[in-house]
Amino acid sequence: MKRIRAICFDLDDTLWDMRRVIPRAEERLYDWFAANYPQVTAMYTPAELNAVRVSANKQWPELRHDLTELRTRILRQVAATAGYDETMVVEAFQVFIEARNDVEVYADVVPGLTRLAEDYCLYALSNGNADLKKIGLSRYFSASYSASELGVAKPDGRFFVTAAARCNFSLDEMLHVGDHPENDIVAAQQVGMSAVWLNRTAVRWPLAGSQPEYEISDLSGLERLMQL
Repeated sequence: MKRIRAICFDLDDTLWDMRRVIPRAEERLYDWFAANYPQVTAMYTPAELNAVRVSANKQWPELRHDLTELRTRILRQVAATAGYDETMVVEAFQVFIEARNDVEVYADVVPGLTRLAEDYCLYALSNGNADLKKIGLSRYFSASYSASELGVAKPDGRFFVTAAARCNFSLDEMLHVGDHPENDIVAAQQVGMSAVWLNRTAVRWPLAGSQPEYEISDLSGLERLMQL
């Protein structure tokens, strides 16, 4: 492995399991609507609200890198249809984002980050809008950069180039760790950054014509890899 000085981590599905997080956040938001803005639930079923979100993704593809703005626009559309004002939008987003950040980190994460932070600068690089302070992991990271802050989302290579510049490291001094074969691994490799595929579920590599440089199943595997 190259001389690595900094390790950057994807967040969702890398440090915690996201499979139930967003559906649970949507459920909490719907229940909150029912209690506080009942005209929303009178006009929309959960399935119909989901259809609004799907439609918004197609309507505003330019917001692929800014999930907070996309969610806010969706809430504005719902509020306007139900006859509510911006107050509902602000309050509803806070309900959603609190639930979105209610995650349970994998058991290996805190021990792994604790030990890795002793020898490397750690950074969080995510397409999503997770809040490491709310989740309780910010102390391990020198900084956290989202796609909305960088102005572009993975797998666009500019995401990694811009992030490296913000971190004041060259691309070949950084190692990216993530779960997504295209967004995290191939995209990082294509701009000259080393990458480690964190494959927690032991699935087969899905992309023909490419391979991860390194593969691990948890952060203890990353610790061992960094000792090589």
